[in-house]
Amino acid sequence: MKFKYSWLPFILLGLTACDVNNDLDPIVAAEEEVIAVNANGVDFSNYIAVGASFTAGFTDNALFIAAQENSFPNILSQKFALAGGGTFTQPLMNDNIGGLLFGGTQIQGPRLFFDGSGPASLATLGAVPTTDAANPVTGDINNYGMPGAKSFHFVAPGYGSAAGLIATPRTANPYFVRVASSATTTVLADAVAKNPTFFTLSEFGGNDVLGYALSGGESDMTAPNYNPITPTATFDAVFATTLGALTGTGAKGVVGNVPYITSLAHFTTVPYNPLDPRGDSDAATQLAAQIPLLNNVYGAINQVYAGAGQAERSIVFATDAPNALVIYDEDAFDLTMAITNTLAASPTFVPFVESLGLPAAAAPLVAQLLGQQYGKARSATANDLFVLPSSSVIGTVNTTAATALVTQSGGLLPATLAGQFSAEGITLPLADKWVLTPQEQEELRIATDAYNTTIETAVNADPNLALVDLKGLLEEAASDTGVQFDDFIFNGNLVTGGLVSLDGVHLTAKGYALMANRILEAIDGAFGSNFKDATNGLAKANNYPTNYSPFLR
Repeated sequence: MKFKYSWLPFILLGLTACDVNNDLDPIVAAEEEVIAVNANGVDFSNYIAVGASFTAGFTDNALFIAAQENSFPNILSQKFALAGGGTFTQPLMNDNIGGLLFGGTQIQGPRLFFDGSGPASLATLGAVPTTDAANPVTGDINNYGMPGAKSFHFVAPGYGSAAGLIATPRTANPYFVRVASSATTTVLADAVAKNPTFFTLSEFGGNDVLGYALSGGESDMTAPNYNPITPTATFDAVFATTLGALTGTGAKGVVGNVPYITSLAHFTTVPYNPLDPRGDSDAATQLAAQIPLLNNVYGAINQVYAGAGQAERSIVFATDAPNALVIYDEDAFDLTMAITNTLAASPTFVPFVESLGLPAAAAPLVAQLLGQQYGKARSATANDLFVLPSSSVIGTVNTTAATALVTQSGGLLPATLAGQFSAEGITLPLADKWVLTPQEQEELRIATDAYNTTIETAVNADPNLALVDLKGLLEEAASDTGVQFDDFIFNGNLVTGGLVSLDGVHLTAKGYALMANRILEAIDGAFGSNFKDATNGLAKANNYPTNYSPFLR
């Protein structure tokens, strides 16, 4: 094999010895045909964007200059400029750190970056936000993307009032405080006052379901993270008002539908069964050592589940496979009293209590505490979704819960034992705020479908409007095949997928470029323009980053 290329020098020698004509005419590459953008009469001279965080360019859990410059509206404006589009001005932040101050006090933290193993905050590198919401942005703006805004916020007077940022509950949005024309105006009023010739209305309704999902479907109205789904009737009324005001200027526009937000990486990254006793990590070793005790405790409780005809709730830990999390399910049938009474009556329960180092007289109290802890518990399944922040608490000791057990026992339970029964997702069922159960996911689906029916009905009835299928885009990304963008195949995975940024909800710059292209294609389909076929009419994937360097400040 080492002689395979031995003939090459002889060929080269022969070539150099020949009488070669070096005066041959060079081969001229064929010129590519340049196809100009044809707007087909659509007036892009005064384009405004109305929406929430995607419209603003929110990325990696923050808003910052580079992300704003790669927002889909800014990308659109660059393509519109090829067809007579005018200047597109955004309310840029002060830095590439992200986060916000208000009166010098930090109210939102810096952006995330990839530290080699996962998302981390720039705050860990000493970065501090410099943009203060108390300092208004002067001059005209075209981008009315308000991160966090729900549908009804767009028509809420005072949503841009600085005083509303210190009210309880907060009634204002710091991003609108920066740009509002007055303390009493609305986002819609300021946008319409620009008298647009063309507009995009995107993510309208997204936060109306996203807030509930991020809270884990919290239904307790007294909980600090309570964030209910906006009623369909409220959404319908506000959407009609908003769309009517925008089209009332004579503008044409593109409206996006609402994706199923549970397909985002924020809800699909944490597995339902991350408790693996195999391996040599400290966590695996500790879990393996606890399994006999866990199965002893849960064995008696599983009998109650089975006796109630709910054996599917059974909690069993294996030594040779990943184990499912233990969760609290607010929709589960409450078996608190059944567990308490069954354990207290069992002849084997007193010896079990004594094996924990407690006196026999503590058995009734321990039975009551276990009934309260597992009365609405069950083993998680693949149909449950876990919010991304749950990854940082799974397996940790909930000190608040442990302290409560000590208090409820009147000090009978030692702190060490209380801690053993307060391991998140193992001995302490994960709270509602960490998990979206199938019932809660169904609530989100029903609301999203209702919003989309309203959106699609209105858009399809107006020839001056185009519908862009953002729901379909995210469904493509979540599929097994992913979604193609130039030479790339994107999926919805965190960090590696290319489409969703490090916060698991918002898009990367490449993701926003793909979103811009889908909007341009929708414009072509509705109004007869040719962005898709024109030279440089669409954004190119290679022109946009996936991640931003931590040194970008």
